[in-house]
Amino acid sequence: MTQYIFITGGVASSLGKGLTSAALGALLQSRGFNVKIKKLDPYLNVDPGTMNPFQHGEVFVTDDGAETDLDLGHYERFTNVPSSINDNITTGQIYKRIISKERKGDYLGRTVQIIPHVTDEIKEFILSNNDNIDFCLCEIGGTVGDIEGLPFFEAIRQLSNELKKNMTCFLHLTLVPYISAAGEVKTKPTQHSVKELRSIGIQPDILVCRCDREISKSDIRKISVFCNVNEDSVIQAIDVDTIYAVPKDLKTNGLDVAVLNALGKNSFPKSNLRKWNKVVERIRKPIGEVTIGVVGKYLDLNDAYKSLFEALTHGGISNNVKVKIKNIDTDKLEKDKNKTVFNGISGILVPGGFGKRGSEGKIFASKYARENKIPFFGICFGMQMAVVDVARNLLEYKSASSSEFGKTDTPVIGLLTEWIKDEEIQKRDLQSEYGGTMRLGSYPAILKKGSKVRNIYGSKKVNERHRHRYEVNMSFIDDLERVGLRFVGMSPDGLLPEIVELKNHPWFIGVQFHPELKSRPFNPHPLFSSFIKASVKKSKISGKVKK
Repeated sequence: MTQYIFITGGVASSLGKGLTSAALGALLQSRGFNVKIKKLDPYLNVDPGTMNPFQHGEVFVTDDGAETDLDLGHYERFTNVPSSINDNITTGQIYKRIISKERKGDYLGRTVQIIPHVTDEIKEFILSNNDNIDFCLCEIGGTVGDIEGLPFFEAIRQLSNELKKNMTCFLHLTLVPYISAAGEVKTKPTQHSVKELRSIGIQPDILVCRCDREISKSDIRKISVFCNVNEDSVIQAIDVDTIYAVPKDLKTNGLDVAVLNALGKNSFPKSNLRKWNKVVERIRKPIGEVTIGVVGKYLDLNDAYKSLFEALTHGGISNNVKVKIKNIDTDKLEKDKNKTVFNGISGILVPGGFGKRGSEGKIFASKYARENKIPFFGICFGMQMAVVDVARNLLEYKSASSSEFGKTDTPVIGLLTEWIKDEEIQKRDLQSEYGGTMRLGSYPAILKKGSKVRNIYGSKKVNERHRHRYEVNMSFIDDLERVGLRFVGMSPDGLLPEIVELKNHPWFIGVQFHPELKSRPFNPHPLFSSFIKASVKKSKISGKVKK
């Protein structure tokens, strides 16, 4: 029978609830348990698909096409359990369901209220789709005390009473700051956060205390006394040099044992963290270093490219090198066309994005990589801008552009209006709503025999996750191939271009999908591994590799 672990946070946001949840999931897996992790987001958006990346970070896409919170990326990378549309819910989704039921008369004329209707929907989400799962970890977004989060806290409070004894566990993440002027670690923020949580009827079983230095035994004892939590269940979570060291660090501090004990388990299999130790060893002791230039337009917030940066790290792990990332802002590059920004880099990656802003900078980056034989990796929008570069500069179609930017005589990139998903035709047009209307989720691609990508994947057919609204215009493919841009990956029906690679170039690949979403620290995505390998080779040739 599934047991439930509820992860909440207090004091401040961005303390790492998602990473803690993911690391705890990995620890429970290391003892042989089956886990699932869910995210409950209190915001009113139906999903993060239409939210500004600067405000919310990246949108993580699942195989079944759900646009979700970036924390689901952490869950997948740490547990290797694919997330689905059933693992992320928002207040917007809940209200949408309730209003739909009310309009259809499902409530038989009753007054629709937060309690019980909203809380019942939340509880149903938590309890559903947990077959063959030992532990379901549920992370509640936001911090305790946020007004929009109250229905979620109420729902998990009710569940703790409705389920049998030892079926639920409350884990609360707090901040224990160091005040340099006083020269002391302060426990009061944690005390107030727990007081807030207890005021709504939840007594935490475990406290995970984020800190930048070790917490003294006397301070742990103080937290235990004032928060009514056993000393062994006050777990310090000190800053580490790599997120992949978090599972071992939390295990050393006793988190998984505290959780299992809180759930009434006094005997359990030993933990095996060998694969995690290997990953951390590779990160901490690389044999070389390579610098990758990421040409993006959301670089002011690292979370906007979270999965991408992690996938680059994974590519470094597989090649036993440290990957240094040099952020190259597309707006600035577009304005001054300064080639010196590429000095010292051995590979150029152009990630996804939306809109015209910064597009010329990405086209310039593609041209520079192409002409200077620098390994180039274009992802989604990055691939599209590489196609525009080739059309303008090799085919000399000077007006080549994307119809996303407005009318053009040479729309080498056009709006995707029709495609097949699950044997059904999907149709879109310019009047379609923005939310959830893109080509989303996992789709197959057939790789051309003799191509570089087929050799990299070691397979004829691959499945990758998509999130885009525009495609390469099939009308221009013959012309583009004539100047060396090979279309080496296509949809099974041959109508949608998926992968391009450039002839007579050491490594120039563009993909319409997002391979970073499927990369794992212990199973790096083959395209990222190959890209970093090619970049290391470029470094050695130019004498820039560091050891």
